[in-house]
Amino acid sequence: MAKILVVDDEQSIRSTLKEVLEYEGYVVEEAADGPEAKTKIEKESYDVVLCDIKMPKMDGLELLDIILEKDPDIPVIMISGHGTIETAVDAIKKGAYDYISKPPDIHRLLITVRNALDRKNLVKTATILKTKVSKGKESPIIGESRAIKEVKAMIEKVAPTDARVLILGPNGTGKELVARQIHALSARAKGPFVEVNCAAIPADLIESELFGHEKGAFTSAIKQRKGCFEQAENGTLFLDEIGDMSLAAQAKVLRALQENKITRVGGEKEIPVNVRVIAATNKDIDKMREEGTFREDLYHRLNVITIHVPPLKDRIEDIPLLVEHFNNVIASEYGIKPKNFEKDAIEALKKLPWPGNIRELRNVVERLMILCDQNVTKKDIEKYVKS
Repeated sequence: MAKILVVDDEQSIRSTLKEVLEYEGYVVEEAADGPEAKTKIEKESYDVVLCDIKMPKMDGLELLDIILEKDPDIPVIMISGHGTIETAVDAIKKGAYDYISKPPDIHRLLITVRNALDRKNLVKTATILKTKVSKGKESPIIGESRAIKEVKAMIEKVAPTDARVLILGPNGTGKELVARQIHALSARAKGPFVEVNCAAIPADLIESELFGHEKGAFTSAIKQRKGCFEQAENGTLFLDEIGDMSLAAQAKVLRALQENKITRVGGEKEIPVNVRVIAATNKDIDKMREEGTFREDLYHRLNVITIHVPPLKDRIEDIPLLVEHFNNVIASEYGIKPKNFEKDAIEALKKLPWPGNIRELRNVVERLMILCDQNVTKKDIEKYVKS
């Protein structure tokens, strides 16, 4: 349930707003002036702040700076009966989400609050799901099957170069691990590995994520931010699920690859970047090109080298090694002894279809380790694993 702070020196305004917002299901707190609001903000977290511009003791714009210094993602909606267009512009430039005149139009106010919350949730989701930066030791690629040996051999040939790589394969096969191995074996290994999940970032945020933005580029851009291309400088940028990227974003990525330069959203300056790009998708990229949903020119820019990661059904002989690996890893995570997977249990696992591939196998091993006794048997597989 969203928590809202209403800051206004007029008791009648505070009471009206609190009544309306609580009726809509929000939790509402009040502050009569800037210092009181400052104290509350230092102690509590709020999803939205409604703030009067003209108040005794502390100006609303001064309070705005204090709020955004604590948390730049808090939407602050400024309210004033004495404001001018210039005041509204100043508030927006300083990072306010929006500006509403007194007496507030309740319908407009509620829409603004909902939009502010939606925007905050989008930013929060993107922050959680978007970019992972790693310089640490990577997990090895497990397996000795012919199919996985071909992948390992390709990685060893490609890694020392700066060639762009397109990794293809179904979900759960380990495309990210292949990208990390390429980075780890490359001359860029000491640089950052920056991963962007193109499917997880909302379409209206992807350009900002990749290229960054200048302060004031859009409503919530209260300070300059470097994008993933700049974060990956002298390292590797991994564009995962690139088949889910919009055509507009594809065009901008193509330009960055052609010129090795990017321009931040809202900026004019071209910034040179030194980045190796690796992309991956589980989509049928050839079909997408035919349908016009993936740019032909971008495909050829990315597809210098193609690595096909096989599904688990094509490397069944690797299951014993994978089970042993996950058994040890999960036991270490849980602080328990590894389980003993009996031979008939392993054979039963080999006969399953594995539509979820390696990711599904790991989940199954974890489930069996939680639910089974020390010895995992064929009967356990039949009981706890659906074919």
